[in-house]
Amino acid sequence: MKKIPIRKCLATGQSFPKKELLRIVRTPEGEVRVDETGKLNGKGAYISKTPEALAILKNKKLLNRALETEVNDDVYREIENIINK
Repeated sequence: MKKIPIRKCLATGQSFPKKELLRIVRTPEGEVRVDETGKLNGKGAYISKTPEALAILKNKKLLNRALETEVNDDVYREIENIINK
């Protein structure tokens, strides 16, 4: 039996299987990107695909702290588009 990787949502603190979460990455070049494949190099943070988690991320600026860089509104819009698919 294969082990299922578990990750914790940055916003809610709940644990989920890795495939159910959305990964946000700060690449080695310093660019912040949404990583739908889960394979980009860099420092990553996971969030659940819910509007509530996105609201918590924006209000508390959790991505800024987790990725140790300033995250612009374009990244949040891209996350919102993926969540609302």
